[in-house]
Amino acid sequence: MANKTTRRTFVKSTAALGLGCWVAGGVSAKQSRSALEEVRFGCVGVGGKGSSDSADANNQDAHGSKVVAVCDIDDGTLDSVKSKFPGAKQYNDFRKMLDEMGKSIDAVTVSTPDHTHASAAMMAMDMGKHCFCQKPLSHSIYEARMMGNLARDKKLVTQMGNQGTASGNLRLSAALVKNGLIGDVKEVHVWTNRPVWPQSYGLEVKTEPSPGQEAEWNKKKNLVHWDEWIGPADKCAYSPEIHPFKWRGFWDFGTGALGDMACHTLNMSFMALNLRNPTSVLATTDRHDNVTYPKSSKIVFEFPAMDGRPPVKMVWYDGGEKPPRELLKGCPGRGKGEKKRPFNSGALLVGEKGNFYSPGDYGGEVAQTGMVVDGEFTNQRKFAKDVDYPKSPGHFKEFTNAIRGEGTPMSNFPGYAGPLTETILLGNLAVWSGKKVDWDAEKMVAANADESVKNMIRHEYKNGYKLDYSS
Repeated sequence: MANKTTRRTFVKSTAALGLGCWVAGGVSAKQSRSALEEVRFGCVGVGGKGSSDSADANNQDAHGSKVVAVCDIDDGTLDSVKSKFPGAKQYNDFRKMLDEMGKSIDAVTVSTPDHTHASAAMMAMDMGKHCFCQKPLSHSIYEARMMGNLARDKKLVTQMGNQGTASGNLRLSAALVKNGLIGDVKEVHVWTNRPVWPQSYGLEVKTEPSPGQEAEWNKKKNLVHWDEWIGPADKCAYSPEIHPFKWRGFWDFGTGALGDMACHTLNMSFMALNLRNPTSVLATTDRHDNVTYPKSSKIVFEFPAMDGRPPVKMVWYDGGEKPPRELLKGCPGRGKGEKKRPFNSGALLVGEKGNFYSPGDYGGEVAQTGMVVDGEFTNQRKFAKDVDYPKSPGHFKEFTNAIRGEGTPMSNFPGYAGPLTETILLGNLAVWSGKKVDWDAEKMVAANADESVKNMIRHEYKNGYKLDYSS
C-alpha cells in the first residue's frame, strides 16, 4: 500500500504539542489512534530518580512502552539493571547512545544531575525524540528557554518530572485559588526542609581517600566514567562526596535547595497564579562562595499583574528559614496541642478573603489542604462541588498518552515547565549576585547585574558538549 503508515511516522505524526498548561488554555484529550502502539525509550541516567523514571518507561501494561537502551556513567548501576531491561543496549555516553540507537528510539528520559539535563535533552529533541526530563528542567535560564523553543519548533511531546502536577488535590487547589476562593492573592510563601546534603561557605571536598579508605574509594572510582559525569562543566577531580548525591549543593552541577524542590513546592501556586516572568528578585542568604550554595536562603520575587490578577510577591525559604509564625496561625500541622508544628515544607497563599494552605512538597496532603480565615481552617473539599479542573491519568501516562495523540502533558516544556524553571533559577541568580536583580524576562537580561552573573543566565559549554546540535 503506497500510503501505509509506518510505526515511525505514526509516532511522529500523532505527537501533541500544545502550549499547554491549564493556566494558559487547558489540557484537552482526543481519542487514541492506536492503543497497541509501543513507545520505545532510551533512558539517560538509570540510578537514583532515574530508577523510577526508567521503570515507568519500561511498563507495557500501564504505558505501552519499552526501554531499548540505557545510559549511565556508573558501571555498577548499569550492571544492576541488566535483568530489569533484558536486551537493552548499554552506554556510558548519551551522545553515543543517541548516535547509534536513534533510529530505534521514539522518546528519552533524562534523569541525570542538573548540569547535563539540557545537553542530553536538546540532542535527543534535535533528533525528533519526545522527551521526559527530570526537574528542574535545566541548570541555567537560557537552557530552559531553548529547551522550550526546540520542543515547540519540533512539535514534540515533552514533560518535566514534577509529578505532583498530576495530583488531583493539587489541581483542585489551583482551580479554587484561580476561581477566587480567597480573592485576589497578595503574597505567596513557600518553604522547604532542604538542603539535606552539605552546602555552606568553605565546605571542604575530599579528592583523595583518607588512610584506610583507599580500597573502597578506588572501587567506586573505577566504576564511574568521571569525564562523562562532568559533561559540559569545568573539569574537577573525582570525589564520592559529589557523586552520586551531594552534587545538588554545588554551583557547577546542581541548583541548590531552590532548584531541587521549588518545581514541586511552588507548583500549585504557579499553576493557580501563573507566576512567570518576575520583574525583580532579592535574596538574603547565609554567606556563600562560588563552590557551594549557601546554608540558607530567603528570596523575594516580585511578579507584575498578569491575566487579570494583580501583582504578587512570592517569598521562598530554605535551610531552616520559615514564614512568620503568625501567618501560619490556624494551619494544620503535625502533632497535637503544644507539640503541633507546621509541615516541614509547603505553601501559603495570602488572599483578601483568607489564606490558602497547601502543605508538603507535592500538593497531595488532602486532609490538611484548605482555607484559613481568622485562624479557622476549612478543608478545600467543602468548596470542591462543581469545580472544574483537568483530571490526570497519572503523570507519566500523560506523557505516553500524548505521544499517541491524546492530549498534552500539563508540565510540558514550552508552556509550563520552561517558564516555571526560569522563574526558579532566577532566584539562584539573585543568590549569586548578592543584590536585588531587575529582570527583563523577554530578553533574559539582568539590567543591574555585573558581568559575573552572565554565566548564571547562559553557561559556556566545555569538553566538546553542546546545547545546539543542529549545526
